[in-house]
Amino acid sequence: MHAHSRRSVLCLVALAAASPFAVPVLSFAGDEVLLAIKGYDPVAYFTLGKATPGLSDIEHEWDEHRYRFSRPEHREVFKAAPERYAPQFTNYCAMALALGKIVQADPESWLIVDGKLYIFGGPAGRDRFQQDLAGNIAKANQNRAMAKSP
Repeated sequence: MHAHSRRSVLCLVALAAASPFAVPVLSFAGDEVLLAIKGYDPVAYFTLGKATPGLSDIEHEWDEHRYRFSRPEHREVFKAAPERYAPQFTNYCAMALALGKIVQADPESWLIVDGKLYIFGGPAGRDRFQQDLAGNIAKANQNRAMAKSP
């Protein structure tokens, strides 16, 4: 690869990574690691009780996703028990999944039920999900295979 082409690729990767809308994170080996929950800190939902953006310099890769954290100690807590803190359907709306649909979740719309984090496409999805928690959780879990893509 020519130096000019390499610089162009590096600039594009840097711009994409800096974008708040960036989801994939690319490695130089060509492997794609998806950014989980749009870069929000999964531990913060439990410890701070709010949706908190993570920092690009505090990350951890788990289950084919790159998680970001607002504090180094959150990363360590996550590394010790990722299944406890990762959202149930990674980047997808739990209510949409219960309905057999795929909708990208908004990390600002979330709910913790029985110690598990669920994220939704918006407040309406969260509210509808709560109307039949057990039923919607069961349906979303049945449709989980739909959520295996980014």
